Amino acid sequence: MSVIRIGAVGLLLAAAPTIAGCERSQSDVVQRPQPPPPTVTVAQPLQRLVANEEEQVGRFAAVDSVEIRAKVSGYLHAVHFKDGQIVEKGQKLFTIDRRPFEITLEQTQANLRQAESNLALAESDLARAKELVMGASITQQTMDQRAAARRSAEAAVMAQKANVRQAMLDLEFSELTAPVSGRIGDNRVSVGNLVTAATSANSSLLATIQSIDPIRFEFTLDESAYLRLQRRSGPGRTVGAGLTVKLKLIDEKEFAHTGRLEFVDNAISRTSGSIRARALFPNPDGLFTPGLFGRIRIEVGEPQQALLIPEAAIGSEQVRKIVMVVGGDNVVKPKYVTLGPTVDGLRVVREGLASSDRVIIQGLMQARPGMTVTPKAGSFAQAAPIQTSAN
Repeated sequence: MSVIRIGAVGLLLAAAPTIAGCERSQSDVVQRPQPPPPTVTVAQPLQRLVANEEEQVGRFAAVDSVEIRAKVSGYLHAVHFKDGQIVEKGQKLFTIDRRPFEITLEQTQANLRQAESNLALAESDLARAKELVMGASITQQTMDQRAAARRSAEAAVMAQKANVRQAMLDLEFSELTAPVSGRIGDNRVSVGNLVTAATSANSSLLATIQSIDPIRFEFTLDESAYLRLQRRSGPGRTVGAGLTVKLKLIDEKEFAHTGRLEFVDNAISRTSGSIRARALFPNPDGLFTPGLFGRIRIEVGEPQQALLIPEAAIGSEQVRKIVMVVGGDNVVKPKYVTLGPTVDGLRVVREGLASSDRVIIQGLMQARPGMTVTPKAGSFAQAAPIQTSAN
């Protein structure tokens, strides 16, 4: 037993330096100073009376878009325009070889004169027959035959007149003119090629014309914007009829172009949850081209008080927009927001933010939800010009 006690005491003495070292190491860890909370710049949202507007991206589309196709078949004789030029309604564009149609017209006119001669003879025979009947010199059957011959000659004259009109129409169709004013595309068929009439299965496309003044702008509205626009228009009235709208192109900073709302569709798409709309813009200088992108601004309601924050304070979390705020305990909290249009470089926040919230406008990269920070009051002028995404 004494041997066992001596051995145990020896083990304790040997382990004593190790235990003391562990205690010192743990003491060093506990006493190591923690880094101070990161400093972020915060500011309260700006409150301002702003217009209740909706901004959407869309494309220009021609009011009239026409495909020029031949109405008669024949060999293309001449082209009377340059590719891409502005053409006026009624301007001559193409000429198909007119000689076959001129010959056909002369033939139908000759047939008409022959039919008219036959009609004159039938009328003469009928007149003589009537005189003879009065004297009972011919039978009633002969009288009926001559009356039928006259009616047949009249029908032949009417048919030949129709043939003449058709031949004149074909001759007219051998010269193709612009049905609308606008910009014409390139010539699809060279002179000397055979073009086929539009009534055939393989009709020849000669060119296309897109009207340019005025021009339409097509876009879509979501359900909330449509409801605001509907309530503003009032019950029983056409939605947004004649409402003034503003537009800017992708290389412009201001909504400098003015037009009017022309059309809102009668049903919301079940797949996209949006409704088609269309505005009309004057385009005297031809700046707007069908297919060109632009951004339109529509006033869908009366002006209202709104909160505005800089773009740099807005982050993205998948498809939702998020803003980081600092609470009274200096802890960072995320808030999901619904955004509106941009006004004077600031973004309208429609939902999700209070006027008393302290929004982080600088130092977003150092702030995480649940983190304690040191807030420093600032202004929107200190916000960075780039948008930071939050995860």
